[in-house]
Amino acid sequence: MTQTNSSTFLEDLDGDTLHEECGVFGILGHPDAATLTALGLHALQHRGQEAAGIVSFDGKQFHTEKHMGLVGDHYTNPVTLAKLPGSASIGHTRYSTTGEVALRNVQPLFAELEEGGIAIAHNGNFTNGLTLRRQIIATGAICQSTSDTEVVLHLIARSRHSSTADRFIDAIRQMEGGYSMLAMTRTKLIAARDPIGIRPLVMGELDGKPIFCSETCALDIIGAKYIRDVENGEVIICEIQPDGSITVDSRRPARPQPERPCLFEYVYFARPDSVVSGRNVYQTRKNMGANLALEAPCEGDVVVPVPDGGTPAALGYAQASGIPFEYGIIRNHYVGRTFIEPTQQIRAFGVKLKHSANRAMIEGKRVILVDDSIVRGTTSLKIVQMIRDAGAKEVHIRVASPMIYHPDFYGIDTPDAEKLLANQYAGAEAMAKYIGADSLAFLSIDGLYRAVGGEPRNPENPQFTDHYFTGDYPTRLLDKEGEKAGRKVSVLASHG
Repeated sequence: MTQTNSSTFLEDLDGDTLHEECGVFGILGHPDAATLTALGLHALQHRGQEAAGIVSFDGKQFHTEKHMGLVGDHYTNPVTLAKLPGSASIGHTRYSTTGEVALRNVQPLFAELEEGGIAIAHNGNFTNGLTLRRQIIATGAICQSTSDTEVVLHLIARSRHSSTADRFIDAIRQMEGGYSMLAMTRTKLIAARDPIGIRPLVMGELDGKPIFCSETCALDIIGAKYIRDVENGEVIICEIQPDGSITVDSRRPARPQPERPCLFEYVYFARPDSVVSGRNVYQTRKNMGANLALEAPCEGDVVVPVPDGGTPAALGYAQASGIPFEYGIIRNHYVGRTFIEPTQQIRAFGVKLKHSANRAMIEGKRVILVDDSIVRGTTSLKIVQMIRDAGAKEVHIRVASPMIYHPDFYGIDTPDAEKLLANQYAGAEAMAKYIGADSLAFLSIDGLYRAVGGEPRNPENPQFTDHYFTGDYPTRLLDKEGEKAGRKVSVLASHG
């Protein structure tokens, strides 16, 4: 019998969604540092499900635990947490967009420097990481991972500055792209955010001890107080003093740029209960749905969300249109590694492994399906067919974001441009025909801007990062240019 990889089967089911690279969490000076970090990573699990890692420091030495899989699969074990003593800890949950899936790429990465050890974790992607990697390898450096985070460690080690904090700042000033980053030394917890604030990072406090994490939901889970967002381009250095007190030093760029947070944090990535750049994610998603109802009205009997991402937008659409909201699709939250051999017959189940039609809410009705985004359209096609099979009279799709035309290079795993549905068909009508819907409409870019920021897009100085919709990339793409020139990085396959 031919053996088929069941994990690949499930990846196929999940291949029509966008994934973001990582979530980070760090705390300094708390006796339960590792446990709190594990809880914080659990709240950030939606930002990466491939692997998780934690590094702690107990005043004498660093300790690390890295595991493939979910946070709850490993870090709920008291034996594992007992291996992470100390009052300082940083952690990372990963979805890879740069570097293959292997334990050696799981962050935080650690290195021994002249001043002592340093651990680093980051969320996002460097657009010049491979370019810098080639440069440092040409001068004799050896890279053990394929993660672009390792480049930062090399730059720190090579910096001519005396203190670790200054070396860190010197290193990240050479990096381009979208990122939020944490570093931990023997006495310091350092947080940094990219110059235009593409990726989110917030500062909190628990029992007077500083915390940094990707989203406010990670503060909520441990009862920590939100202090403020780390500003774009800012580096915050928290240091334990000999008397046990903690000092906080903020370093801001001499020439700050306007903040341009990633719109997809609001559309899809961030948890609905998080606050990103001062905006409640759940409310912005409801605003998207309300604006969509105004821009693309539709006669229907019921508004049905494509769970879970489309639910807040569907609520907004229903409230603005006056059409009843119903859960016409029920999501199975327990789809994981399957024991079922993915034969062709099983593959035919397709999207039903994740979504089931609620026939009582659909049969004989004109259904308005609301989703957060459409990437390749394969999932939408299957869902529309499932809704029709459940007896729907009509199926209309409304998408609470604009068409996606361009790939991302800042930490979102997107298909190549030619694989995006918007680039395969000439307009929404042709796309609707492919998907099998009676109609299809997307939220406009100005409608999305109004939902998030309250005003339309300023084409001269866009308020958000929106290149996947507009093609307006906010930074140089040096690695992409090098790729066109045929310069690539070698990859060692790892099966451990």
